[in-house]
Amino acid sequence: MAELILTPNIEQPDDFYAELIAAHDGLTKAESDALNARLILILANHIGDRVVLADALAAAEAEQRETSA
Repeated sequence: MAELILTPNIEQPDDFYAELIAAHDGLTKAESDALNARLILILANHIGDRVVLADALAAAEAEQRETSA
């Protein structure tokens, strides 16, 4: 079982961010949301470990609550 990594762990993060933004270029809000959903599901499938996925969901929800407060 893998453990969720919450520290920076992406090679060339600025390049990845630029690619992510470029993938959304010209999309409507609905199309952009659909792209994000597909990306999330593809990455979740790649991870495959339900414990890691549950931990990631909980971490994202906790961060959302902190930023919304």
